[in-house]
Amino acid sequence: NGCDHRCTFCIIPYGRGNSRSVPAGVVVDQIKRLVDKGFNEVVLTGVDLTSWGADQPMMPKLGDLVMRILKLVPDLPRLRISSIDSIEVDENLMLAIASEPRLMPHLHLSLQHGDDLILKRMARRHLRDDAIRFCAEAKKLRPEMTFGADIIAGFPTETDAHFENSVKLVQDCDLTWLHVFPYSKREGTPAAKIPNQVNGNVIKARAAQLREAGAVQVEKHLAAQLGKTHHILMENPNMGRTEQFTEVTFETPQEEGAIVTASILDVRGQQLVA
Repeated sequence: NGCDHRCTFCIIPYGRGNSRSVPAGVVVDQIKRLVDKGFNEVVLTGVDLTSWGADQPMMPKLGDLVMRILKLVPDLPRLRISSIDSIEVDENLMLAIASEPRLMPHLHLSLQHGDDLILKRMARRHLRDDAIRFCAEAKKLRPEMTFGADIIAGFPTETDAHFENSVKLVQDCDLTWLHVFPYSKREGTPAAKIPNQVNGNVIKARAAQLREAGAVQVEKHLAAQLGKTHHILMENPNMGRTEQFTEVTFETPQEEGAIVTASILDVRGQQLVA
């Protein structure tokens, strides 16, 4: 919980304070209890997940935690990571991506923008090329990897050229699941005091354009799954998710919570049909 960073648009650290990590032993014990109760997938989550461990003895990294979980809970079928900051990904996490099939090939990235100047004004810790490089490396290690990403449209001072770099980033990083946020002023943050705020209608139009770019990527991803066999975790009797987090519907009810092996037959809207 909490965050040690101070991105200029974000109010979260003021509400939640600095980063606090649940100790690794407690995490492992919690996951063991969940597995004993029959849960087939666990998601690691946090405000700034890749900062995990900085306040712990020996300052372990998120990759250390992931490797420890997979080693000490061998009966856990699926481990998923929620939103991460790609610039903080450590060597062990990359090793887990490359070598641990139980770690799901799906990462949600806190990218926020595709232009270096805006990233600096946001006080982000990465540049455009850092994001592209990380995605290329993760795909090289795990070809079936899919990415989600947070992107903000209309940050103060954002020009058409700046925004175009965010649109291009969708292709350059091969992003699939976009969370697009129209910039909104948060009182008390540095960004709220920047005089050159973008017009609200422009923000709305840019957010819509990003969502359209994301929809094209989803369509491409879904089409590529036709004929493939997936292991699908059932969230309810008629809908589950692939390892890449894609929604799959079934005409025939399945056991809720089970991992079902099925062939993809069709695409319906933004879902696969198995």
